[in-house]
Amino acid sequence: MNMKKSLLSLLSMMSAATLLAACGGSDSNAGSGNDGGETADAGTVYYLNFKPEIADAIEDLAEAYTEETGIEVKMVTAASGTYEQTLKTEITKSAPPTVFFINGPIGYNNWKDYTLDLSQTDLYSWLVDKDLAITEDLSVYGLPITVEGYGIIYNNAVMDAYFASANKKTDYTSVDDINNFDALKAVVEDMTALKDELGIEGVFSSTSLASGEQWRFQTHLANLPIYYEYKDKDVDSLSEIDFTHSKEYQNIFDLYLNNSTTAPGLLGSKTTTDSMTEFALGKSAMVQNGNWGWGQISGTEGNVVNEEDVHFMPIYIGAEGEESQGLAIGTENFLAINSQAAEEDIQASIDFVEWMYSSETGKDYVINEFGFIPTFNSFTEDEFPTDPLAQDVLASMNDEMQYSVPWSFTTFPSEQFKDDFGSALLMYAQEQATWDEVTETVIDSWAREASLTQ
Repeated sequence: MNMKKSLLSLLSMMSAATLLAACGGSDSNAGSGNDGGETADAGTVYYLNFKPEIADAIEDLAEAYTEETGIEVKMVTAASGTYEQTLKTEITKSAPPTVFFINGPIGYNNWKDYTLDLSQTDLYSWLVDKDLAITEDLSVYGLPITVEGYGIIYNNAVMDAYFASANKKTDYTSVDDINNFDALKAVVEDMTALKDELGIEGVFSSTSLASGEQWRFQTHLANLPIYYEYKDKDVDSLSEIDFTHSKEYQNIFDLYLNNSTTAPGLLGSKTTTDSMTEFALGKSAMVQNGNWGWGQISGTEGNVVNEEDVHFMPIYIGAEGEESQGLAIGTENFLAINSQAAEEDIQASIDFVEWMYSSETGKDYVINEFGFIPTFNSFTEDEFPTDPLAQDVLASMNDEMQYSVPWSFTTFPSEQFKDDFGSALLMYAQEQATWDEVTETVIDSWAREASLTQ
C-alpha cells in the first residue's frame, strides 16, 4: 500500500525528466511510426475507450490522427458501468479491439490471454514509475495512462454562504474545519435545514443508482471500508472479507441519501450525468466524484458554478484517524494491446497510443481535453492540467501531512461482485432491504466471486 510514495516519486521524477528533455530536445512526432501516408500493410486501430466522460474528445483525437497519418482509428466508448461486458462481446468479433483496458491485477487475470508484452515499447520506457505497471515475471501487460483522485466535490460559494449564515447551528467556520465524519454530518444536516436560504435543492447531488450508474458507490465509495479493513489486517487483498467497516459505509451512504436533491426511493432512475448536472446548475453543494468530472461540470449548458469555487474534500466515513486522510488517489485504467490481433494492427495500435502521449496534438488532448494527470516522462512538469480538481489532486499528492487512500477496489473480485453490491444498495435506498442484508450480500458475494478466480 505504498501508492502515496509511488505517486510522490512519480511527480519528482517528472521534474527530473523535464530537465533531461530540456537538455536533450524532443521529437513531437515520436512513436508515430509513419510518414503520414497509409500503406497497404499499415494496419488499423480499434480503441475501446474506458471513460465515457471523454467520449467526444477522444473521438476528435482519433479523427485528428487519421487526418495526420491516414491510419484508420475506430473509437468506441463503452456505456457507463458496462466496460467488462462490452469487452467480452467485442473481443470475440472478427475485428476485435486492438487497444483496451484492464482493471488492475484482477482484470489482468481475466484477460491475460489477450495482453501483449509491452516491455519493449517506447510507451513503457516513458513510464515514470514502472512499479505502477501490471507485470508478470519480466513482462509488462498493462500501463497506467493517468493518475486520478476522487472525493467529495464541493461548491465553495455555497459553503461560504452557509458559514456566514446567522442561522447556522454549528460552530464550524470554514471547510478546513471539516476533517472527520462527525463534522461533515453536522454541517451537512444543518445545511439541509437551511437549503432554501442557501438556494439549493439538496446538499448532495442525486446518488445515481440506475443500472450501470452505480460505480461511484459500489466501487469508489466501497473502496473506503475495504481499504480500512485491509489496513487493519495489514494485507493488500483478501479472498474473504468481514466487511468490518460496514457501519462506516452506512454512515456516509445514509448521509448522501438523506440530504440529497432526490428522494431515496427515486434514485433507481438517476445517472451520473444527472448528478453532475445538478451540481453544475447550482442545485446541490456537493457531489462525490473524481477529477475527471471537471469536464462534465464546465461543459454543462447553463453552468453557474465558478471555476475558483470548485474543490475537493476527502470522503469521511468515521474511520479511526481519518482526520489525516486525504483524497483517494490511484489508477485503474491500464492500457493493454490485443496480442491476438493481426501483426500490422498491433503495430498500428502501438504507434497510435505512442503518438497520443508524445505528439503535441496528442498531449494537448490528454491534458486540456481529457484532463489527465500524465504518468509518462514525454510530458514536462508544466504540462499538467490546470483545472481546479486536478490541481487539488496534485496538492493532495504533495501534502506530507495527509495520507492518500489507495485504490483498493482494483482488488475487488469481479464485476459481478460490484453489481451485487450496487443492487443491494438500491434495494436499501428503496427500503426493500435492511443494512444487515446489504452487509450479508457484500460478504457472501465477495467470497463466492473470489473463489471462482482461485
